[in-house]
Amino acid sequence: MWPDRRLIDLFKTESPIVLAPMAGAIDVEMAIAVAQGGGLGSLPCAMLSADKIREQVNIMRQRVSAPINLNFFCHKPTAADAEHEERWKQRLGSYHREYGLDPAAPTTAANRAPFDAAMCALVEEFRPELVSFHFGLPDPALLARVKAAGCLVMSSATIVREAIWLEQNGADVIIAQGAEAGGHRGMFLTDNIAEQPGTFALVPQVVDAVKVPVIAAGGIADGRGIAAAFALGASAVQIGSAYLRCPESKVTALARAALAGAHDDSTVITNVMTGRPARGVANRVVREVGPISPDAPAFPHAATALAPLRQAAEKVGKVEFSSLWAGQAVRLGREVGAAELTRTLADEALSRMRGLIA
Repeated sequence: MWPDRRLIDLFKTESPIVLAPMAGAIDVEMAIAVAQGGGLGSLPCAMLSADKIREQVNIMRQRVSAPINLNFFCHKPTAADAEHEERWKQRLGSYHREYGLDPAAPTTAANRAPFDAAMCALVEEFRPELVSFHFGLPDPALLARVKAAGCLVMSSATIVREAIWLEQNGADVIIAQGAEAGGHRGMFLTDNIAEQPGTFALVPQVVDAVKVPVIAAGGIADGRGIAAAFALGASAVQIGSAYLRCPESKVTALARAALAGAHDDSTVITNVMTGRPARGVANRVVREVGPISPDAPAFPHAATALAPLRQAAEKVGKVEFSSLWAGQAVRLGREVGAAELTRTLADEALSRMRGLIA
């Protein structure tokens, strides 16, 4: 038996394992598999159109009778700065020349839309059991509509102050995102990367600071990590990197190989790929331009000039300009089906906790 069943009972899942909503790396197939394994399936919506979200939710509702978590970004949009983007193109100019690309050629703007009225209408249409946000919470009027639709609200905190703010502003569950976590940092009340605490330091302090249940995220990829999170006071865990090598993952074969070869010291926090700090496996552009570069335009505009470079490099089998989002425990990932992995993680954690109690 799990020592804390608050989120199992709240989510109505078999285990307290939440699939991290990794935009661009997973879709409904992964969410379905994790749900079939007893966890909470999450669907990342930040890069999807309304029609695509509708299609994916319908697929999940048809295939499984399980709760679903729809995840959205709620950053404050930043207008493109032509002067800054030109400096960025000049900084990347040598790479464009190396690959025979014209840096002045038109590019498609990066798609990272924040939660808005149109997305809120979809939530009201589908009434998912959970809606989670990254980078804080949406406008209070939109959040009120989400809650009126009967959805539980979750959001990420990277420091205790953010967790307190989230609880005060309507979050039902806090995701404590330690510095080990892969993907974009959920930070919204701070921009100081150097002060971001790790999971072991963050989780117990968040648990002490708020009354709502806490999900631990960052560096958790096996039963040992899950048991440790519960020992720190978490009621559930959010896991992402451990699933990236599952067959349901949508990462490319090139990225999959890079992730399989990663070590404990392979990831860094960088703003080079999108303009916002995120943890991933370091590649050529991250090492040579960053990891943190003042030249990178604000999120998400840094990704625009990198897109043609990524495409050109991947055509010749390289991931020099690809986003390889992953956490520090990426090496613990396994090449098994996501449903099997979810059940295995739960079994490992329960076995570990029984051993500690005995």
